[in-house]
Amino acid sequence: MRRSYLMLALAILPLALGLTFSCEKGSVDKLSGSSGNTCDTVGMKYMEDVVPILSANCYSCHGTGNTAGSGGVLLEGYANLKPYATNGYLVGNISHSPGYDPMPFGLPQMDACNINTIVDWVNNGALDN
Repeated sequence: MRRSYLMLALAILPLALGLTFSCEKGSVDKLSGSSGNTCDTVGMKYMEDVVPILSANCYSCHGTGNTAGSGGVLLEGYANLKPYATNGYLVGNISHSPGYDPMPFGLPQMDACNINTIVDWVNNGALDN
């Protein structure tokens, strides 16, 4: 009888802790950007993959000529972006990590696919490719 209680407790414990280990359509949609497209974040390139994300989400405040009120942070152009990519500020800010300023400022966090695209690029050396 004790063994059955132990088995029941082990079966219920993940649910009690809010842990689930299944994959459902909603999870897939979140990972793929909810458009049904897959999110491939392997081998990301600066010009092809990173610049479009930065252009859409960052350059309005951190682009050439637009840095007033943005702490003087300029992200447009590889030479300007590279230091922020290598010191962790870029990924820390866009992933809303504790101790960083959540970016884009005053807007919702970018979707996981965009963040993971930048993370992959940074993790692979933040190359000018």
